[in-house]
Amino acid sequence: MKAVVFHKPGGVENLKYEDIAEPSLSSRDVLVKVKACAMNHLDIWVREGLGKPPMPHVLGSDVSGVIESVGSEVCDVKTGGSVLVSPGLSCGVCANCLKGDDNLCPKYTILGKGVWGGYAQYVKVPRQNLLPYPKSLSFEEAASMPLTFLTVWQMLVKKAQVKPGDWVLVLAAGSGIGVAAIQIARLFGATVIATASSEEKLKKAQELGADYTLQYEKKDFYEEVKKITNDRGVDIVVEHTGAQTWEKSLLSAKWGGTIVTCGATSGSEGKTDLRHVYFRQLKILGSTMGSKGDLFDILKFIEQGKLKSVIDEVMPLKDAQRGHEKMASRAQFGKIVLVP
Repeated sequence: MKAVVFHKPGGVENLKYEDIAEPSLSSRDVLVKVKACAMNHLDIWVREGLGKPPMPHVLGSDVSGVIESVGSEVCDVKTGGSVLVSPGLSCGVCANCLKGDDNLCPKYTILGKGVWGGYAQYVKVPRQNLLPYPKSLSFEEAASMPLTFLTVWQMLVKKAQVKPGDWVLVLAAGSGIGVAAIQIARLFGATVIATASSEEKLKKAQELGADYTLQYEKKDFYEEVKKITNDRGVDIVVEHTGAQTWEKSLLSAKWGGTIVTCGATSGSEGKTDLRHVYFRQLKILGSTMGSKGDLFDILKFIEQGKLKSVIDEVMPLKDAQRGHEKMASRAQFGKIVLVP
């Protein structure tokens, strides 16, 4: 089969479009013919060496496709059916998995990070990672949903417990996380302040439901947040850019406010003045992905049209290098999707 493979960590030039063997199935696996695979910033981190992935390696966490074949013990799904893949992989038998906290499993990994992913014509996944295909969505739209929407659901709903009347600051509104955060915050009745690098992105953020928008390269977003909230600050900051924004994210939160973070695209060493944390009684919450079970709730809202995918560009699988370059330059609004 054709796949985009890298044989050593490093730059985008290491991504090679080549022939590799199709995955072999164990008794409880399913082989999915990939129809679409959405890109995530995680792909850049893994390509650069995060987590020491097995080599050679195939990236790609967000996959939609059609069941090609099933393992000998899989009897409840049939070949030819359309499926969406849940990207989180866990052991299924530890205490955390059995409590529904599978993203806290000691063996937890993500498709395309610890195991081969969807930058290929076929991908192998455990049966329990197949989700019902969302009605009326194209394969490209479906593939744009799981990782970022599940990550933001965990951040806003499970961790920060967003509620009607909250003020939510969403950084980097054009990213996959930003697009999902605006929509989920609005779904729960919050008022959203969104930041982005251009007026074009801010206009699109408004169309998604952002109440206020800030072009952070022209204005200090902390000072603007103070003005908008009459010096109160926001209840929740959706932080995923790291070093570049971290200090102002802390300042932007109200007394007793919450900063919830899932990434650090601008660097992982943000400066923290601890006096703000303890005097202002801030809550700083770390978050990675979410429980597979929460995807069923998300899919309900997707099918009701209350949450929607946002696609920046669809490109052939062989153009993955160009996709990485575009994502690294933050030129996109929404998802870049690869199609084999």
